[in-house]
Amino acid sequence: MRTRRFPSFVGFVASLALCVSLVCTVQAAGKRKNPTSKVFVAETKGETQIDTGEKIEPLTTKSVYSVEGSKIETMADSSNTLVFSNGTSIILGANTRLEVKKFLQEPFTPNRNDLDVEPSISQTIVKLSRGSVGICTSRLVAGSSMSYQTPHGTIEIRSHKVMIEVAENETVVSLLEGDVTVLGNDVGTSQNLKPGQQAIMRKAAPDQPTVITVRSITPEANTKTDDQVALACMARRTVYFETADREGSEIRPVEVKPADLPTQFTVSPSRINP
Repeated sequence: MRTRRFPSFVGFVASLALCVSLVCTVQAAGKRKNPTSKVFVAETKGETQIDTGEKIEPLTTKSVYSVEGSKIETMADSSNTLVFSNGTSIILGANTRLEVKKFLQEPFTPNRNDLDVEPSISQTIVKLSRGSVGICTSRLVAGSSMSYQTPHGTIEIRSHKVMIEVAENETVVSLLEGDVTVLGNDVGTSQNLKPGQQAIMRKAAPDQPTVITVRSITPEANTKTDDQVALACMARRTVYFETADREGSEIRPVEVKPADLPTQFTVSPSRINP
């Protein structure tokens, strides 16, 4: 009588573990690690500090930070212009305090021929406690989201030029160009803004619902707001971001140098028409 031989239990488990390990290795190799999103300080005026969670230090021009989780605070007579690695730039006014609660970005290989398009899907959540921020976005790709939270509600930004001002009793949202939805802290309270409109978000008391009023931006306010946001848009042109490795796991800023000025020349007086 012949005896059938079965693999030992130990051998079976070892084979199974090896198979699982191989599958996990293949999956890991095919999955790209999300890069650490960055912010570049394009310009600083006055006194501003950043709290990265590890240390508090002055914000300086041309410095670069992994900004997620950081708190930034400007003092009186101060302003700062920051460029995020998704192509969005912001300008902070005086006496402003904000926290970047979330800033995630998927791996990307930026196309340097079109700096107006976001390089990859990103998620941004910023808490603005007080002060003002002018926002100039790139064209966000499908799947991206951008939210600014204030004590009076949330602003969902899809594009392009927006100013948010937070005072003790209200938040004012001015849309110059693009698409924005303003939401109160209560379910069902929201307004879609059109370019040239302004939303005022107020609460009669901290435990009361948010009231949203929409009106047209006055010409005087429009000019002032547009001048401020324009500075953020200009900052977007001073730097772009690229990946430092093939996996796209490291992002670094690259400053854009201005084009060479044309060579000066002298015109002979004899060639000038009398």
